[in-house]
Parts: sequence; C-alpha cells; structure tokens
Amino acid sequence: MSPTSRRVPLSVLDLAPRSQGMTPREALEETTRLAQEADRLGYHRYWMAEHHGSETFMSSATALLLGHLAQHTRDIRLGSGGVMLPNHSPLMVAEYYGTLATLYGDRFDLGLGRAPGTDPMTAAALARSSGHLPDFASEVGQLRAYLGDPQPGARVRAIPGEGTHVPLWMLGSSTGGAQVAAALGLPFSFASHFAPDQLREALLVYRDRFRADAETAQVARPTTMAGVNVLVAPTQEEADHLFTSAQLMAIRIRSGQPAPLDPPVEDLADVVPTQLLPLAQAHQAVRAVGTPDLVVERLEEFAAQHELDELIVTTYTYDPQLRRRSFRLLAEAWGMQPRAD
Repeated sequence: MSPTSRRVPLSVLDLAPRSQGMTPREALEETTRLAQEADRLGYHRYWMAEHHGSETFMSSATALLLGHLAQHTRDIRLGSGGVMLPNHSPLMVAEYYGTLATLYGDRFDLGLGRAPGTDPMTAAALARSSGHLPDFASEVGQLRAYLGDPQPGARVRAIPGEGTHVPLWMLGSSTGGAQVAAALGLPFSFASHFAPDQLREALLVYRDRFRADAETAQVARPTTMAGVNVLVAPTQEEADHLFTSAQLMAIRIRSGQPAPLDPPVEDLADVVPTQLLPLAQAHQAVRAVGTPDLVVERLEEFAAQHELDELIVTTYTYDPQLRRRSFRLLAEAWGMQPRAD
C-alpha cells in the first residue's frame, strides 16, 4: 500500500441485473447468492438501487428485495442505494423501512435520491412529486421526522417506523444532491460509477456547506462514499474481455436500447457503431478493471484522491458466477476479514 493510499470500507451496489436467457426469478436468485457471498466475505454494506421498467435490472421493489435479503443474510448492512423519493410518499417509505428495522433490527440504511430511476414515460406513471430541490429537501425532513422519536400530539405517524431512527444517506449525481446533503447534515454518496463528471465539484460543495448543527444532522462531519465500476479476474486479458458486457450495457442504456446483459465480445468495435463507443467510456470513466493487485491499487488511489470514507462498487458480468468470483478476489486482495459461519 502506498503512503497516500487508504483501505476504506468496501460496500456492494446491486441492481439485480438479468443476463440474456435468464428469467427475472433467476436474476433475483443470483442477487440473493451474491448478497450471501458479500456477507460471508466481509463487505460492509449491500445496497439495492431502485430502477423501473427495465429489461436489464430487476430491482424495482427495493424494500421487498431488502426484506428478502435480510432473511438470507446475517451480518452485512443492507440498504437502498437508493429509494427515489419523488416516486413515493415520505410516510410510506418510513413505514416500509421502519417495518424492516422492526423485524430485523439495526441493519438498514435508507439512501435517498431524487432522480426517477427510469425512462420519462415510466417516470410519469410513477411520479408523485417534482423532485425539485426545495420540495425534495422538505420531504427528506418529513421522512426523518417519521423515523424519529414519537412526537406528542402528532396526527400522522409511521407505525411501525417511528423511533427506529433508520440512518439516512443522501445520494447524488450532481451538485444538487450535495447541496441537500450538506444543508441537512447527512452523509453523501456520489454516483460516480455512472455520472463521474461532477464528482469533484459535488464533494467540494458538500464539504464546504456541510451543517453539523442542522436539526436533521446525522453525522458530525462530512461523510462521503462514491461508486466505482469494478471487475476483477485472474488476468488483465480476462478482466477486459468480461468487462465488455458492462460496456455494452452502458451503450444500450445511453442510446435508449436497454436489454438483458450481453455475453462478452472480443472487440466492441465489431458489434457497436463507432459513434456509440465513446458512450461507454464516458459512462464508466470511474472504473477499476484487471487483476486483484491492479484493482486494489486503483481503488486506493481513488479513495485517497477524493478523501473518501467508503467506496461502493458495482460489477456486471454475463455469467453471475464470475461476478461472485470478482467480489471474492477483491475481498481477498483488499484484506477483508471473512465473517464466521
């Protein structure tokens, strides 16, 4: 480890991806297997991201999936990465996650985002509020209140939910989420795994404007996490080859043609029009792909460069067994302590 690098906690972000030829049930079964493996290996958190109307991702009903994973894991923290709050009422979110905390204890994080997590037509079918910053910040405050201590005389209550104090995280892919996280004194997770351009600016805004004295504050100092695309394999050649499935996924999403994950290809230029190739590079610029030692080195450098408190990594492979292998190789190289059976 270099003098400037840091071994911060590593967590997992999952959207329950589905590969070509795989049923939705099989995709969810693979997510369960990965969560169990992440729990055993010693990863810090396992977050599921809300996404709707996609042939690629099966993670639309995030709270239901987290309840399922809670039954099949033991120690790893579980959470939303995140709940897209404009799609839901704060009361209902408090009830869902308050119920999870009531059933399974202090194992849950509630990451909140203001993007719809889908295409415009599906967003219109889901939308309950605008997601504009002032409205969003107000609804986060409402949610925090519902999960806080019971208020005498309150006419609207989250039951179960009140008194559970489920930890809140603010998610963001721009400076907007950073502003809300700072104003409310919440920890902040930046989606650099798919929106890297404003990472530095968003972290600067968050740290500069952070209010530890906010009524809603949950951390005493700016606390940051960022997403990284990761794929680990025994050789660089295999890692690069397997990563073409993730690159094809990014190109499909950015060009409006989402589909289940494609098998890896020898050369992207053989299957993708030349003008679309830059989409994958832009979408996945924050990535660590290669052998275990190389990936560890890049993750350490990224964490140190941006002074991050935690990294959350996401991995896509056509073969789910190779996805689990990637997380296993990373855990071993990172020096994680496996959890006892």
